Amino acid sequence: MYSRRYLRGVADFLAAGRICGRYVISVGDVANALSIIGLVAYVEVHYKTGFALAFWQNLTAPLGIVMGLLGYCTYRFRETKAMSLGQFLEMRYNRTLRIFAAALRSLSEMLANMIMPAVAARFFIYFLDLPRSFNFLGIQMPTFMVVVIICLSLAITNICMGGTMTMIITDAVQGMFCFPLIVIFVVFILYKFSWTQEIIPVMADRVPGESFLNPYDIANLRDFNLFLVALTIFTSVFHRASWIGAGTSTAAKSPHEQKMAGLLGTWRNSVVAILYVLIGVAIITLLNHRNWAPEAKVVRDNISVRIAEELVDNPVEREILTSRIKAIPEQYHEIGVDEPLSQTKNLDTPLLQTAHETLKEFNGENEGNAKFQQFRTLFHQMMLGMSMRELLPTGLLGLFCLLMVLAMVSTDDSRIFSAAITLTQDVIMPFFKRPLTPKQHVLALRLVSIGIGVFFLIGSVFMAQLDYINLFVTLMTTMWMGGCGPVMIFGLYSRFGTTAGAFVSLITGMIMGFVGIFVQRNWADVVYPWIDKMGWVGPLDQFLQMVSKPFNPIVVWKMDAVKFPINSYEFYFLTMMITLFLYCVVSWLTMKEPFNLDRMLHRGIYNVDGHNKERLEWSLRTVFSKLLGITKEYTKGDRFIAWAFFLYSFVYSFILCFVGVIIWNAVSPWPVKWWGRYFFIVYLLVPGIMAAISTVWFGVGGMIDMVQLFRDLKNRVNDPLDDGSVVGNISRADLAKFEELEREHEEAMDLLETQNPPDQF
Repeated sequence: MYSRRYLRGVADFLAAGRICGRYVISVGDVANALSIIGLVAYVEVHYKTGFALAFWQNLTAPLGIVMGLLGYCTYRFRETKAMSLGQFLEMRYNRTLRIFAAALRSLSEMLANMIMPAVAARFFIYFLDLPRSFNFLGIQMPTFMVVVIICLSLAITNICMGGTMTMIITDAVQGMFCFPLIVIFVVFILYKFSWTQEIIPVMADRVPGESFLNPYDIANLRDFNLFLVALTIFTSVFHRASWIGAGTSTAAKSPHEQKMAGLLGTWRNSVVAILYVLIGVAIITLLNHRNWAPEAKVVRDNISVRIAEELVDNPVEREILTSRIKAIPEQYHEIGVDEPLSQTKNLDTPLLQTAHETLKEFNGENEGNAKFQQFRTLFHQMMLGMSMRELLPTGLLGLFCLLMVLAMVSTDDSRIFSAAITLTQDVIMPFFKRPLTPKQHVLALRLVSIGIGVFFLIGSVFMAQLDYINLFVTLMTTMWMGGCGPVMIFGLYSRFGTTAGAFVSLITGMIMGFVGIFVQRNWADVVYPWIDKMGWVGPLDQFLQMVSKPFNPIVVWKMDAVKFPINSYEFYFLTMMITLFLYCVVSWLTMKEPFNLDRMLHRGIYNVDGHNKERLEWSLRTVFSKLLGITKEYTKGDRFIAWAFFLYSFVYSFILCFVGVIIWNAVSPWPVKWWGRYFFIVYLLVPGIMAAISTVWFGVGGMIDMVQLFRDLKNRVNDPLDDGSVVGNISRADLAKFEELEREHEEAMDLLETQNPPDQF
């Protein structure tokens, strides 16, 4: 509310006036990085796969280092001064593509994020043990609906106060609160569970090929395996700019400050990563170690009862389902004596099998399979809330609830506002022949944000999520991400990309995305029964197995009555390969003249702000400087940060902890217990030290930047033309300046030719 007094124009609402310092952005992103849906998804994945796969994800480290140090995509996007993704697309391609692409991105983004309030609401209902409904003034109110409305109202109120300006300020304050709260929970979990006596034995008790600790023994993992690592490496480059837009992506004082904010994000992420890892291992241990068998029984039964209340309308059938699940005895698993656990046979298997058979008994084969798919999804999704409720004592329950409220607000408002900016700036505004006044423009952004909040409410109530959160989000975003990669990357870095190539890529990705959503959403109750009726199950199964056989066991395609055989990651990769090929071919065929990149990036004669990239002479010292992205803009402090980032991320994390470990294991393979110690040191001990340093460092830097931000907001001169509109591939705010610069340049060239006529032959 205090920041509202500084809201003078559209640029303040969309990009906080482009005057934010690196620490305000980085500290605010701590709150954004910590989200309920992110934590739930993390627990889902690691409860199934453990942490062995995380070792191979270090392969992405060199790419992350290079992209962070060089400001890959983020630096160039900031150079365009675009306040939305669509503004950039119109500057690079044309207005029609801006409208189409922005609408497609917004739809994809909203479909992917509309379950976010539902996940948060279920978490709070399960975590706080709230009733299914309650009486309010004689009206029976559904608790789920009320909690979703509260979640969305908090986020939309924050947006309407001042847009990006308010969100950055509140996120920074929330980030400062998050640091000490995270430390409290890290200490508690390490006190509650023994790393050597409980956590490591549970993690080591897996069948061959599905290890939770040994990265050389994960060949049989499904969905989240080495294919995911390869896909992550590819998409980290291919989609670096795909979700870039307004907000913190354009709020920094300069491209260099934006680059430094991204660089500091690596230190920031170590704090959140520790909490995620410890909560993940705590829940795995709680639900699988015999010391916690009574608590695990309570957690499983409570989750099942709440899911039954949500999925089974008939009270008699609901009672039968819950009574059968409660009749399952406590699961006492003797590590080293009983058979090791696996993805298909574990301590959850008796419960899930009972639920599956009961639901088929009530609903028939096809409908029962669809209901079970929802049951299984909610079961894994709600482990976080129920487990933490059982685990935490009074006092810490309240603090954890506070942490999750902060995480919810900072995430919900950023996702809603991201979609609102794209829709308003890039779909609605281009249809107005006359630009809106700043007040009308800001009002439009607020109204669209409220409308998206209503869409999220409807989606949260009526959309049934049938897969892991990460797979669900991947599938929903495929309609945008499947075809936008080449449009963004080649739009920023090439002169050959054309509007025709961009349209073909986006339309193809959209169609394949819709097909993937339909098939997965309706597989168990519509698609598979139809295939079975046509007698095609056998032939299709043979075909899928034949196609995937060369990639076994990483990629295994088999017909399944419950789940679509090609997972979302695999379908996503196929879509990207097709659209990349089509973009390049169509662009080369339709290109008439190279695009003027200098004008779009404000370089050369169009450099009106004086942000110059340094041209370095080649020497041993400057080679390292180039690799680190160091230019004249770097102060001594910036150089220290860049070198520290390089030493920690590349020398320590990649060379020593990854490459060195691979060489050691090639000579003498480690036993499983050694891997347990490795993960403790690399994922907890060292990041813990980093987190302690960054807590003080970012706290002080954030407060200093916050004070400076308010000073700059007070002194900022507003440009009413700076509203994201584009005229002839040029931002309206830059049009007059560029025309004058081009005229001066032409006059200078004419004068130069007059003074120095060309040689006559």
